[in-house]
Amino acid sequence: MKRARFTFGPFVLDPDAGTLLRNDDPVAISHRGLKLLAALVGRSGEIIGKAELMDAAWPGSSVEEGNLAVQIAQLRKLLGPNADGGEWITTVPRVGYRFTGAVEPLGEARRKPLPLPGKPSIAVLPFVNVSNDPEQGAFADGLTEDLITDLSRVPGLFVIARNSSFAYKGRAMDVRMIASELGVRYLLEGSARRDAGRVRVNAQLVDAVNGDHLWAERFDRGLEDIFAVQDEVTSKIVEALLGRLRTPPPRIRPKNLEAYDLCVRARKLMDDSPQAAREAHLMLSRAISLDPGYAEAHRWLAMNHWMGWVHSGGPAEPARKIALDLARNAVALDPGDVGCRWVLAYLLAYAKSFAEADAEFARAIELDPNDADTWAALSDIAILAGRIDDGLDHIRKAFRLNPFPASWYYLTLGQAQYAARDYEAAVETLLKDETYRTSSRRFLAASLAQLGRLGEARAEAELFLVGNPEYTTRHWIATEPFRDDATLEHFVEGLRKAGLPE
Repeated sequence: MKRARFTFGPFVLDPDAGTLLRNDDPVAISHRGLKLLAALVGRSGEIIGKAELMDAAWPGSSVEEGNLAVQIAQLRKLLGPNADGGEWITTVPRVGYRFTGAVEPLGEARRKPLPLPGKPSIAVLPFVNVSNDPEQGAFADGLTEDLITDLSRVPGLFVIARNSSFAYKGRAMDVRMIASELGVRYLLEGSARRDAGRVRVNAQLVDAVNGDHLWAERFDRGLEDIFAVQDEVTSKIVEALLGRLRTPPPRIRPKNLEAYDLCVRARKLMDDSPQAAREAHLMLSRAISLDPGYAEAHRWLAMNHWMGWVHSGGPAEPARKIALDLARNAVALDPGDVGCRWVLAYLLAYAKSFAEADAEFARAIELDPNDADTWAALSDIAILAGRIDDGLDHIRKAFRLNPFPASWYYLTLGQAQYAARDYEAAVETLLKDETYRTSSRRFLAASLAQLGRLGEARAEAELFLVGNPEYTTRHWIATEPFRDDATLEHFVEGLRKAGLPE
């Protein structure tokens, strides 16, 4: 993807890549801090109000003004003084902040084009919300996500995952460039409007190689027909790409549109913060009460409970059991939903029900070999089972299907590289700003320790323990689905060298 970059003093800021360099060395900056810095640097010399800055760093969330002050203070400490000994960011009392440094835009960086697969390949770009109500943006996003899910289940297609498609949301870019960066030939783009019980959808299928429009259509239906519209769009695309109609197995659709809306909104909050996760929990619980047969709501609520268990640093047994029960319910409600299958497989593996987990992973891949999350989750489980080559192959497949993935993909890749004893690659991966650093620091510390960089390793270990004060390696081993003694010992060796408590 083309992206604008900025230089000021010894720094280079790349907002889209999520990186800040000082004299070409990476600077550890938080996600919120980077968003704030990008907003300030992008309008250097201008006064930016507090409300606008808070919206940039906490979009869609209600936070106290004190959080902004804390983040600005951390940015000032991180950047240090400018060449004149003053501050890069100045306070405008009762109004906001201003970036005072001289900023120069750099040439736009481009990702290396990805090769085309050996079968028809497509990405669904985020549908544009053309209603007058910004709240309907979630509806347009839900439509996009459902179309990605529908198309990925079609045999013979290669379909880019949701995270990577949504990396282009709100960007005005040439379709050929997008297709090149994602490594696909075809793009589906469109718009949606929901108003007064009606839904209007425009969709068009573009061949990005030669610019031809293969198919375009407008749908104007009652809101209750939205899922029929999705099925029709999918069928038209499959017919255009494969030359004949190959409809995927029917999906079990939600029966309540309010439950559907709640689920779409909730899944956007899952990885944001503990507060957002609690909001998601309430939304998903409400969705299930409105539509008890809605499998996807059960699946996401299972992950919500699971993430609460994982992030708490210990096996809160009730949360783990609730998560597993919800995942089983999700599969029972919709056996053909690949997302429900891989979530159940993953939780079964962590419950040490390995035979059942392996069977569920195999069924998920059979249902949808395009699902990047399945391959990434399977990589984690394969590595801990000692199948290192398989784990590396699985995570590479996941990245190809999802070139702009969620942060946990990088953690999984770094873990796989460590297991393969490619410590340099693991360090490079785990230092990326895209990586979820709270959990990955222990693997980064272990990789550094194996390279003999003990000072850096112990610094990372100390940072990890700040966020995980109750951590012990013994407790971690008990919660992880290890099936191979040699792999287990290899991880323990690195963690011990890094100085993490046993």
